[in-house]
Amino acid sequence: MEPMEPVYGAGTLLTIAAAAVAVLLFLIMYLRMHAFVALILVSFLTGLAAGIPFGELAGVATSFFGSTLGSVALLVGLGAMIGRLLEVTGGAQVLADTLISRFGEQRAPFALGVAALLFGIPIFFDAGLVVFLPIIFSVARRFGGSVLLYAIPAAGAFAAMHAIVPPHPGPVTAATELGGSVGLTLLVGLPVAFASWYVGVYLFTKAYAGKVMVPINDSILRGTMSGEPSDLDDADDDARAERIARGEEEVTPPSFGLVLGILLLPFLLIALNTTISTLRQAGTLGDGVFLDALVFVGQTPVALLITLLVATYVLGTRGRSLATVESLLNDALAPICAIILITGAGGMFGGVLRYSGIGAALSDSLADLGLPLIVSAFVISTALRVAQGSATVALVTTAGLMSAGVAAADLSDLKVVCLVLAIAAGATVLSHVNDSGFWLVSRFFGMDVKTTLRTWTVMETTLGVTIFVIALVLWYLVP
Repeated sequence: MEPMEPVYGAGTLLTIAAAAVAVLLFLIMYLRMHAFVALILVSFLTGLAAGIPFGELAGVATSFFGSTLGSVALLVGLGAMIGRLLEVTGGAQVLADTLISRFGEQRAPFALGVAALLFGIPIFFDAGLVVFLPIIFSVARRFGGSVLLYAIPAAGAFAAMHAIVPPHPGPVTAATELGGSVGLTLLVGLPVAFASWYVGVYLFTKAYAGKVMVPINDSILRGTMSGEPSDLDDADDDARAERIARGEEEVTPPSFGLVLGILLLPFLLIALNTTISTLRQAGTLGDGVFLDALVFVGQTPVALLITLLVATYVLGTRGRSLATVESLLNDALAPICAIILITGAGGMFGGVLRYSGIGAALSDSLADLGLPLIVSAFVISTALRVAQGSATVALVTTAGLMSAGVAAADLSDLKVVCLVLAIAAGATVLSHVNDSGFWLVSRFFGMDVKTTLRTWTVMETTLGVTIFVIALVLWYLVP
């Protein structure tokens, strides 16, 4: 949808944008309004203040909401289902155990981090952390030392994947808003996520965070500080009895190769799509039905659908009925509904900013300041992250604010990916008390606020800065 002719000058539009962001933060942070409701409300108020006619505003806002969901909901939903299957079939445990046995005791934190990076491709930060909690505590108890030596590499890996790599909603929406390729964002994002995790998380943990002594306290898993069986144990026994009553078998966990193959399948399909498309653009390959089919199966939603089907019938049906598998997949969708709706509302807010001319006014003002586009992306995203806490909201809102300037700059797909990485970097740094992830880590690993600030917050900052440095280097290297 093309932006309308601005009603006001650049100064007024920027004032409206600043007020809109301030109101949004006030509603979320102080009035504790749900982010979904706050984003919709502020979108309408911003549109009215910027001069969008009453008769057009609702249609414009819902159009941007729908277009955002069209690109995000499929990927997030399919990714959540894949992650759920890998979780309940024991794939996460197999991944961690195999890597630890191969890397050895001394590199157990590294192995846990790599396992979390792989498992974090389809699964969200909070869900991945919950799945890995018993694995982290088991490894920490086995090898000793501070629990942070094992917890920070795993939690940091999930944070890196959540911020950088599709199908997570933040990078998917940012790439879509900026007119970039989700597939290319995935292909570039995976090695960047590993490199930034190694420098910003693993080396930081080895040098500092792992030396901060936090004793192992897994009472959150047992439901009690004692060693007596908990309600969770009883629930596990009841669930096992129900499975036996339904005639479902107790099956062995999948092999490491099978789990790894399922995790890499969408990556390989998308890589094939990108390679064929690139060769076609260069004139090396021509047209043909077979090549068209390969390009089709490498489209990100199709690749994830194929992966889900493979995971369903290779993993999910091992000792389970199809009805049980259907229930598992249905359960996977419930926790992500709020995330999808918030992401769509964030796309609505960004769309209204663009349509009213505010996005163009912001990009022109940043150009007048002389800041490179990639630095502006990092600065705006950092400000939003610090102010309101949510990495996804920071990613979506920043992408919406910058989309007009990016479109005017006519950048290559690789440079757009660099901007997505820079926005993700800003959305990662300085996690503190207004970030739900901060409290998850603090509660799960038994840290007080001060300890969490000096370990988790600093780690998130070193991770974000590392991502930005890599993005900055790529920005000046790629055409």
